[in-house]
Amino acid sequence: MIKIGVLGDIGSGKSFIAKQFDCPVFDADKEVSKIYKTDKSCYIKIKKRFPKFIKSRTIKKNELGNVIKANKNNLKKISDIVHPIVRKKMHNFLKNNKNKKMVVLDIPLIVENKLYNKNFHLIFVQSNRTEINKRLKKRPFYNKNIINGLRKSQSSLAYKKKISDFIIKNNFNLLTVKKRIKLIKKEILSERNSLRH
Repeated sequence: MIKIGVLGDIGSGKSFIAKQFDCPVFDADKEVSKIYKTDKSCYIKIKKRFPKFIKSRTIKKNELGNVIKANKNNLKKISDIVHPIVRKKMHNFLKNNKNKKMVVLDIPLIVENKLYNKNFHLIFVQSNRTEINKRLKKRPFYNKNIINGLRKSQSSLAYKKKISDFIIKNNFNLLTVKKRIKLIKKEILSERNSLRH
């Protein structure tokens, strides 16, 4: 199985790029949203840790934003609760897709949490920061504190770009992106075939 890890800034279009590979995608952000809505044990742990802030029956992003605003170190405390659950879900995803030729892992902290190895093909999504910020503000749960906190918790974009095998300049034009992905897939598959012979 070929594993592709998608790297880039928050809002650079990693999920948009991941979908264009036409293969199973593990979307960590979607998984986290599901965890916040349905995982009772996660809710209990976060509520117990931050009782002053968590008032709803499920975890709301605006409440987490207030937790991080109160103390930026709280982001790590939240991550320590949520990330082991995401990791477990990722392992299940890989197990369920073990017969697929290729899978994409769209995990914002894939580098920071060492969720990749030398067998991964890393793709860096490069986007214009002004365009990114414009797009982020349109998101329904846009929260500047969460965005800034997450950016600070991530490795530098220069480092992520340096360790990547491929770079996709994302101008959010579907045709251009699809062409670039087609070439990348072709290169990865031909490299894999040459290793077999």
